[in-house]
Amino acid sequence: MMQISLLSDTHGYLDNRFLPHLEHSDEIWHAGDLGNIRVAEQLSEIKPLRAVYGNIDDQMVRKIYPAEQRFFLEDMDVWIVHIGGYPGHYDRSIKERLIENPPDILITGHSHILRIQYDNKLQLMHINPGAAGKYGLHKVQTMVKFVIEGKNINSLEIIELERK
Repeated sequence: MMQISLLSDTHGYLDNRFLPHLEHSDEIWHAGDLGNIRVAEQLSEIKPLRAVYGNIDDQMVRKIYPAEQRFFLEDMDVWIVHIGGYPGHYDRSIKERLIENPPDILITGHSHILRIQYDNKLQLMHINPGAAGKYGLHKVQTMVKFVIEGKNINSLEIIELERK
C-alpha cells in the first residue's frame, strides 16, 4: 500500500498550505511544469519525488527529470507525462504508444484543469491534478491524493485551496 500525493503545474511556487498533505505521503509525484529546480528540491526534502519536466521547465530541471516516467508501483503500471491529453482527446505525442500499450494509470498535467476520468476503451484511469501553483487561468489551486494497493486505487481525495 502506497499513499501518493500528486501535483502539477507549480510554476515555481510551492504553496505552504499543501505541506501538511504532502507529509503523510509515501511518494510525491509531479506531472511537470515544476517551474524551477527549487520546487523539486523542496518536494524531495519532504518525501521521495517522481517528476517529469513540462514545457516551461528550464535545462536544469530537464537534466534531472525526464519528459516521461513509466514504472510499476504495487501491481499498477503508471505513466506520467506532462502533455498527454485526456480520454477521447489524447495528445498525438503519446496517442499511438498509449493505444498499443495502455498503462493502468495515466497521469498528465499542462491543462491546469483537474480531471479524474476512467477510460473504458483503454481500461485506464486518467488523472490530471490541475494546477498547484498560483500562475495561470485556474481559480483554485489543486492537488490529488490517493492510495495504490495492489491493482486498486483507493481513498482518492481532491485538495483545493483558494488561489492566493
